[in-house]
Amino acid sequence: MLQPVILSGGSGSRLWPASRETYPKQLLPLTGDDSLLQVTATRLQGFPGEVGAPIVVTNEQYRFVLAEQLRQAGHPSDRIILEPVGRNTAPALTLAALVARAEGEDPVLLVMPADHIVAREDAFREAIAEGLQHAQQGALVTFGIVPERAETGYGYIRSADACGATARQVAAFVEKPDAARAAAYVASGEYFWNAGIFMVRASVWCRALEALRPDMVGACRDALAGGSRDADFIRVDKARFAACPADSIDYAVMERLADHPDLGAAVVVPMDAGWSDVGAWDALWQVSDKDGAGNVARGDVMLEQTEGSLVFAQSRLVATVGVKDLVVVETPDAVMVADKACAQDVKAIVSRIKATGKSLTEAHRKVHRPWGWYDSIDMGQRFQVKRIVVNPGATLSLQMHHHRAEHWIVVSGTAEVTNGDKVLLLGENQSTYIPLGTVHRLANPGKLPLEIIEVQSGSYLGEDDIVRYEDTYGRA
Repeated sequence: MLQPVILSGGSGSRLWPASRETYPKQLLPLTGDDSLLQVTATRLQGFPGEVGAPIVVTNEQYRFVLAEQLRQAGHPSDRIILEPVGRNTAPALTLAALVARAEGEDPVLLVMPADHIVAREDAFREAIAEGLQHAQQGALVTFGIVPERAETGYGYIRSADACGATARQVAAFVEKPDAARAAAYVASGEYFWNAGIFMVRASVWCRALEALRPDMVGACRDALAGGSRDADFIRVDKARFAACPADSIDYAVMERLADHPDLGAAVVVPMDAGWSDVGAWDALWQVSDKDGAGNVARGDVMLEQTEGSLVFAQSRLVATVGVKDLVVVETPDAVMVADKACAQDVKAIVSRIKATGKSLTEAHRKVHRPWGWYDSIDMGQRFQVKRIVVNPGATLSLQMHHHRAEHWIVVSGTAEVTNGDKVLLLGENQSTYIPLGTVHRLANPGKLPLEIIEVQSGSYLGEDDIVRYEDTYGRA
């Protein structure tokens, strides 16, 4: 069986303001209606042979929206591993391999970052099929992207002798080169971009790690043993995982196989599939469909005398006149305008915003929760107004606030409200008042989404002023 392993980390800085720390780029629909995560999860549709439900390695912050997106894509997972701290790709793969083997199975793992674009998915699947033949025979396989240009932003894989239809032995992994070296690499025909996509049988990975990094595999085993199961989520022990060394798959194992032939051969399979890691806004412009003037537009956008630009609008009309080679990204709480040639420098703005203490790098105005979402549509001194949507059958936690009172007005749907010792059913245009310090709960007993307007008033309106007594989602 081929077992997809999706690595879904990320800091959300390179595609700001559309991406945030709690909503990174893999959760965004950048090239169509589906998010990059959803596209990754469906990339193996049509692949011959058995393909398992994905194992996903991610973090605590966006676990619920990730699980919901997988469900909507038709690829739900009951093995979503939550990393309490980031430790790079080698420990992430090790956790996935140990979980995959927990029930005595030994599948071939296909390790895919969640935030890549692949334009030609048939070519992707063809490369995976060839890689699978080598992985089933005990090789550790990586997939090298056939370079389209002399790129200095990627690491490279130098290949050696042929060992299959297109596969070659790995000679070396090479760090990001300068422009001259990159041009020489591409001209030689021996080098491929390192996409960070790997394939290996679970037992082969564990055996290699036992030999090369026993401290890492030991820490991962301890972290899983000390962890817990929470619905679809596998939580690992924070202290034990924090003690795990941080390292990449390349450094921890792949680069060292030449000195340890008994652990398995390192094989690279060329992949010419229109790949991009969408490392910045200019990279998204490069791989997106363009109009006759070379523009990429998403959302409510109007372009006049505009060339070679990328314009994204989320919440209002964005119009451009007489501009060239710009990136314009609009969200409900931030607008970013950049020269396309400087798109890599967006992270400098993110650093400056963080230094001011503002939360604009952490979360969007619209925040996803396991029960639905809320949008902070207005706020000021001692008040905040939220639009809240609760999914059918979903329930918020039984909770209390020390510093604020709340007014709830039902816009549509039916609300079941616990307000102190009373339980009320409220319909459209009905409302209730939750006094400060009162235990309360909101639920949607209906089959349609429940939408309410919440008006908060008080001395402190932060999300950390919540005392949870009961919670369906394990947050109490």
